[in-house]
Amino acid sequence: MSPSASSPATGESTGAAWLERYTGSLLNVFGTPQRVLVRGSGSRVWDADGGEYLDLLGGIAVNVLGHAHPLLTSVVASQQATLGHISNFFTSPTQVALAERLLALAGAPEGSRVFFANSGTEAVEAALKLARRAGNSADPVRPTVVALEQGFHGRTMGALSLTHKAAYREPFAPLPGGVTHIPAGDLAALRAAITDETAALVLEPIQGEAGVLPLPPGYLREARRLTLEAGALLIIDEVQTGVGRTGRWFAFQHEPDFMPDAVTLAKGLGGGFPIGALITFGPAVSDLLGPGQHGSTFGGNPVATAAGLATLHVIESDDLLGNAARMGERLRAGLAAVPGVTEVRGRGLLIGFDLDADTPDGTGAGLAPAVVTAALEAGFIINAPGPRTIRLAPALLLTAEEADSFVAALPGLLDAARAAIAGTASSAGTASSTGTGRTEPAQE
Repeated sequence: MSPSASSPATGESTGAAWLERYTGSLLNVFGTPQRVLVRGSGSRVWDADGGEYLDLLGGIAVNVLGHAHPLLTSVVASQQATLGHISNFFTSPTQVALAERLLALAGAPEGSRVFFANSGTEAVEAALKLARRAGNSADPVRPTVVALEQGFHGRTMGALSLTHKAAYREPFAPLPGGVTHIPAGDLAALRAAITDETAALVLEPIQGEAGVLPLPPGYLREARRLTLEAGALLIIDEVQTGVGRTGRWFAFQHEPDFMPDAVTLAKGLGGGFPIGALITFGPAVSDLLGPGQHGSTFGGNPVATAAGLATLHVIESDDLLGNAARMGERLRAGLAAVPGVTEVRGRGLLIGFDLDADTPDGTGAGLAPAVVTAALEAGFIINAPGPRTIRLAPALLLTAEEADSFVAALPGLLDAARAAIAGTASSAGTASSTGTGRTEPAQE
């Protein structure tokens, strides 16, 4: 399964040629891509040089049906051939049907509604507008939205005001105001923050970009109690955790008899086709946004909503909720038994695991990125959201054989990463002593 270095037809790396064209034509906001991918099937993808990879990241929790799923592909092509875009002066059967399906799956009460967008950050923007309407319609006005430290909610300016990471926020200051961040999981901080000035509390049940950090038991229920008492909205960001990722349709459904005021969705909802959604629970919340107060040219278009319906159908008909729960448990158990893995977290097929600090410099810094590089060379796509943390978010149709293959390979990947770090440190030391090379880490 390990990738080849060059194209057998030409002897030259076609991937390198594409990357050269990439750097000459695309805005440099992602750095240099790791590979040029050209084809996928199920949980596997192939690059421009013929290399094959087991995709354990799923486009960052997007490809819940894997790549090129036959039903999803057929539905998208058929809908585009029938009716592609109509604007929101009109509606379509697929838009209405998907909204009804989401409300049913969420257990939403009568008077609940759905707004369709094109991405997670757009869904969060709609949710933030909902929060502002709730705050502005209160007497007196409620100026504050509370979010959690380490949370990630998107990169557009409104969503960025909720996102906590300084490196994302500071280059674009000043951001829209009125957002207060509190430590995630700290009940005392939560109780102090939710007051009669709070319009809404926005949180992820599992903080994916922070390293797959679940909120502690009881936190969601206490958040619900406090927001109800204060008359504030509770908005759950399920962009990464929704649509079966955790073994339930929504992560909040792991909490019995729990209902938020609003939920944001995207990523897995279209199985890879761009779509986002805001679900509002009950008429009091759903009536906060009226005609002309929000909109989207492409949101809820027939193709995207047909993709959403197909995705939900496959998840249900193929018991992918059950498979996500079973394969997630299998992966977590296997990972926990690997020497060098110090902690495993997550639900279903959203998994984070931490690595020990046994690196040549004794700090562990950079071990996870080095493991990502070693894994790619060995034919596995994974992600490092932190210097010691690996994240997995594969397709919900992942097989036991595929899960086991990564667990079996991980000890060797850790050894390769440590060896690479040792070699880098040795080379840097030699260069520093002779004054002929760089001592800072190379840019990725």
